[in-house]
Amino acid sequence: MTTPRDYDLFDAGDVTLQGGAVFPRLKLAYKTYGTLNAAKDNVILYPTSFSAQHYDTEWLVQPGGALDPGKYFIIIPNLFGNGLSSSPSNSGGAPFPAFSYHDAVAVQRRLLVERFGISSIALVYGWSMGGMQAYHWAARYPEMVERAAVVCGSARCAPYNHVFLEGVKSALTADPAYRDGRFVERPVAGFRAMGRVYAGWAMSHEYYRGEIWREAGFTSLDNYLAESWDGAFARRDANDLLAQISIWQSGDISRCDAFGGDFDRAMAAIKAHMLLMPGRTDRYFDMRDNEDELSRLVNARSAALHAIPSIHGHRAGNPINNAADRAFINAEIAALLQR
Repeated sequence: MTTPRDYDLFDAGDVTLQGGAVFPRLKLAYKTYGTLNAAKDNVILYPTSFSAQHYDTEWLVQPGGALDPGKYFIIIPNLFGNGLSSSPSNSGGAPFPAFSYHDAVAVQRRLLVERFGISSIALVYGWSMGGMQAYHWAARYPEMVERAAVVCGSARCAPYNHVFLEGVKSALTADPAYRDGRFVERPVAGFRAMGRVYAGWAMSHEYYRGEIWREAGFTSLDNYLAESWDGAFARRDANDLLAQISIWQSGDISRCDAFGGDFDRAMAAIKAHMLLMPGRTDRYFDMRDNEDELSRLVNARSAALHAIPSIHGHRAGNPINNAADRAFINAEIAALLQR
């Protein structure tokens, strides 16, 4: 029995990517929540994060919350390489070309304009890779974006962040299932190794020192690592994960024809109300990058940096089971939507 699909597909046709390759019959998977109003000005765009599908992030879309479907028309576009939108796992086994965030937001914009007639976005909200997409939206389409919230994200992949991803990638591709540049079967050992690398970066020193994992019912550190991290990425296709790591590492709002690599020019193009919300203890989207970016947002309607005062590392920005961090984020987003 086939499970009914709960999302829609936007067929973008044959799309020439930033790198020059033409991707035939490119498909963007998305899900909507709430109702588009007559003025078409109650739109929130909520791009997905690394390895996430909309199922993983829709917990934030709830009545009474910041992303309230009773007030807003919320669209979650699934990032290419996540297994729902065009990805190595659903593209017939052909070599998968390199995608960029610029490619992703260009197709997302087509979805909004061509399918819904949307010309104004009240808020682009994103965590992690979703936050990087929010930044790209604000820079590339400043006439459309009223507000952007970058949660544990950045305008470009910092060298430190790049090195973290090299470790993740190396752990995964050390598995013997990786041959000639792709995985030919599921890398069981590689998934576990990747999870263990991620565990060391995603959570903070304070989190481990205080044994905060006990609050979730884990009985030992090894029990936490085994249950929370060893299988964390095994639910995804390994070639899909590599495709998304590539997007992440090449992320840079200025790396396009419009800005020619001029980072200051790209940052100055942003006109939205900007909220940068790093995690105080995030170890790979470092708050110092956001502090540097804040000074470059010279033409934004407003720009603020409010760090999440959390010991939950990078996961402070995705607090599914963390009431304090969730309350902080909801309050900040509610205030942003009032600007």
